[in-house]
Amino acid sequence: MTSPKKKTKLKEPVRVRTKKLADGSESFYLDIYVNGKRSYEFLKLYLLPEVSAKVKEQNRATRAAVEAIKSQRIIDITNGKAGIRRNAGWQKLLLTDWLDKFKAAQERKGIRNIALLGSVIKVVTLYGKKTRMGDIDKKWALGFIDWLQNSYNRQNKVSEGIRNSAYAPKEGRISQGTAVSYISQLSIALNAAVRAEVLGENPFMLLSAAERVKKPESQRQFLTIEELKKITATDCYNPVVKQAYLFSCYCGLRMSDIYALKWKDVQMNDGGYLLSVVMKKTSTPVYIPLSNNALAWLPERNEDENSPIFSGLPSLMTINKILKVWAKSAGIDKHLTFHTSRHTFGTLMMTVGADLYTTCKLMGHSDVRTTQIYAKIVDSKKIEAVNLVDKMFEKRNEKEEND
Repeated sequence: MTSPKKKTKLKEPVRVRTKKLADGSESFYLDIYVNGKRSYEFLKLYLLPEVSAKVKEQNRATRAAVEAIKSQRIIDITNGKAGIRRNAGWQKLLLTDWLDKFKAAQERKGIRNIALLGSVIKVVTLYGKKTRMGDIDKKWALGFIDWLQNSYNRQNKVSEGIRNSAYAPKEGRISQGTAVSYISQLSIALNAAVRAEVLGENPFMLLSAAERVKKPESQRQFLTIEELKKITATDCYNPVVKQAYLFSCYCGLRMSDIYALKWKDVQMNDGGYLLSVVMKKTSTPVYIPLSNNALAWLPERNEDENSPIFSGLPSLMTINKILKVWAKSAGIDKHLTFHTSRHTFGTLMMTVGADLYTTCKLMGHSDVRTTQIYAKIVDSKKIEAVNLVDKMFEKRNEKEEND
């Protein structure tokens, strides 16, 4: 009697995998194996620790989105749309020509960060203006990173006339944060090239964690509760700027959203008021319940619902000058901007005990890891407070010994 034949299990060309992150969340990525070559696609979608029903629901939606992306990639591979370079002569296409084409497409879509992409094109041109798509591999990517961090000078990209003028940038290497931004923008453009079948794979996606440029931990300038009280009690020679700034301290809106804020965005909700806006920077809708402190800094309501709330706000440059004078009058030795007011709101939320997920949603962050920075700030302040107590007792012990 012949034994039944074992069914051959076909391996899927695309598998969903996760990478454990330090904050306890997991990052989804696709492990793609086609024609003997393995590549990875990081989806920037995250599985959060399930601390509440809302987070569980969000995780379910995230998993569904990941599976949908996986299915589409399998369809693309089956249809011959992935890993197959159909565009004749793609190897000879100049990288700078592709970047110019990509930039034009982004401008038509109204995508932000066009200026940053323009800077990336200038930097890539300096590194190798004759670089062709066929030259781009992992070795090229590592060489570009090394040059960007160790050889590129900020003055390289300006003309000789500007270089010798008062408007010249400071000589020296770019910051690590700028390097991360440049590489991120270039990687986005190369991903688009892969989709357009003018590049086989994005080499930056093949780099190990050790080979990638690490994003520096952000330093958040914010007002403490005592400083917030001091500046509130101090007159500002432009009352509208004071109103807008303190309103931002209690709701977390960016300057771009403050400029665009209209009375129709403030709505009644369960006996209170709710701010309903789509953030300019991220196009993310946010719903922010307004506290009494926030409401106190709104001007008198205009009957025209489409009129701006903070009418008469000057330019950003003028606002920053006003904030500098105001801070000095209040005895606050910090560089105040509307970033500071937003960071103040973030730290206030964590200080009073708001959970990470709630603060993330209130601030319109797409990634909870951004919000975690505020939790770290609050934790460091707690440590400082404990250390102050220790120092107080050290001084007391020294006094007793001297007596």
